[in-house]
Amino acid sequence: MTNILAIAGSPSHPSRTYAILEHAAKTLSQQGLNLDIISVRDIPAEDLAYGRYDSLALEKPKALLEKASGVIIATPIYKAAYTGVLKAFLDLLPQKALAGKVVLPIATGGTIAHLLSVEYALKPVLSELGARHILSTVYAVDKQIQIQPDGSVQLDEEINQRLQDVLKEFALAVNHSQNAAKEFVHAG
Repeated sequence: MTNILAIAGSPSHPSRTYAILEHAAKTLSQQGLNLDIISVRDIPAEDLAYGRYDSLALEKPKALLEKASGVIIATPIYKAAYTGVLKAFLDLLPQKALAGKVVLPIATGGTIAHLLSVEYALKPVLSELGARHILSTVYAVDKQIQIQPDGSVQLDEEINQRLQDVLKEFALAVNHSQNAAKEFVHAG
């Protein structure tokens, strides 16, 4: 089974970022992918702030990340950068934690002006963690995401289409990389 880890980098819940991540997770699970969602806001603040690499609260996220073939990282953009809580979490991961994984960044923001924040702020950190296969970012402006009274999300038609397109690409890339890894193991 193909494992995907979705990481919610929003410091608040509920949030538009978490809602779009859940929407993506439902789409991928309908394609037969096994998906786990973690929210970095649930990790004790002291562990994040004091850089406790050996925190027991990090054992499950690290284990899920290790077995994942693909990783989705969703974050709101504040002041032209991804969240501090996400940065603190990423800093606690092993040096090459994203090596060999397909990575899909999803970002939300109040204005289109922060669109390039992912390119200049988040992607260099993901690369430092070993990510080499980073897909195009889906960036949604807050007004494109409507949370319904029942908790579901209604996406603007244009952002929904871009998300569906990149999720197809993500699923194909994850399955391809997992099949390539199996062939490599069998050939060796």
